[in-house]
Amino acid sequence: MAERDGTSESLGTVVVAGLANLAIAVAKVVAGTISGSAAMLSEGAHSVADTTTEVLLFTALRRGARPADPEHPFGYGKESYVWAFIAAIFTFVVGAGFSITHGINTVRSGVHSGEYLISYVVLAISFGIESVSLARAVRQILRASRKRNITPARFLRHTADTTIKAVFLEDTAALIGISVAAAGLGLAQLTGDELWDGLASIVIGLLLLVVAAILARSNISLLVGRAVPPQMYTGIYRELSSLPMVDRVDTLLTMHLGPDDILVAAKVDFRDEATGAEIEAGADQAERQLVARYPNIRYVFLDPTRTRQP
Repeated sequence: MAERDGTSESLGTVVVAGLANLAIAVAKVVAGTISGSAAMLSEGAHSVADTTTEVLLFTALRRGARPADPEHPFGYGKESYVWAFIAAIFTFVVGAGFSITHGINTVRSGVHSGEYLISYVVLAISFGIESVSLARAVRQILRASRKRNITPARFLRHTADTTIKAVFLEDTAALIGISVAAAGLGLAQLTGDELWDGLASIVIGLLLLVVAAILARSNISLLVGRAVPPQMYTGIYRELSSLPMVDRVDTLLTMHLGPDDILVAAKVDFRDEATGAEIEAGADQAERQLVARYPNIRYVFLDPTRTRQP
């Protein structure tokens, strides 16, 4: 199977986010080590976790886009959710775990943060770089939502492309985390109390915890076999029901096979007078109409069946 446009664009978004996070991670870790700031080191851990996540998401997209073979007749799309789930767990363990633990230790010990200027400079630069990465993700989301004639929020809730969702949530969390770190540093400098620096670190950890939980839940749902959104389900049902040789659609099942692949299976009651040739033509017409309206539909299976008598 050739790589779809959506997958190609997501690859670009992930690469941009990964390179941005790598540069930011190095700068934050250096600044955190020099200053001794808990919030700064937590932000460093945050960026390290994000960089590793982007590598895993890149792996997810590449491996998930492999063509079908005899052993995997529906392709490898669901493998992308396995790697994306691992990325969410990594964020949970490394990013959130380190930030919360380090923040608690700082609150208890009250160790002085040291030089503040380098931390402020790195945070300001990081904010700018993260904004560029987030802007690319937002542009992709806006294009995709316009193409589907839905709101961006609805697209994010229902999209099967968990990589773009991950990049958007992580970049958004990164900008919030940078702001929290800056606030914690500022309050610690003004009051001379390292409690604020430690609390900022804990808040950053909790923020990462929320992002990891959202992404893990989304990937688990898709791994189990999530149906298409209700609006799309209704559209598929109406397309099948509108065929002239169809009396009714008894059962309609849908499932995401990957970020760009959807399976549709239905039990269809064709008109009693329809011949075998007409049923075959109707099934072919149904597939052409569905794929024309929803390009991500990859497989359509129709099972001719009689309506059950009461």
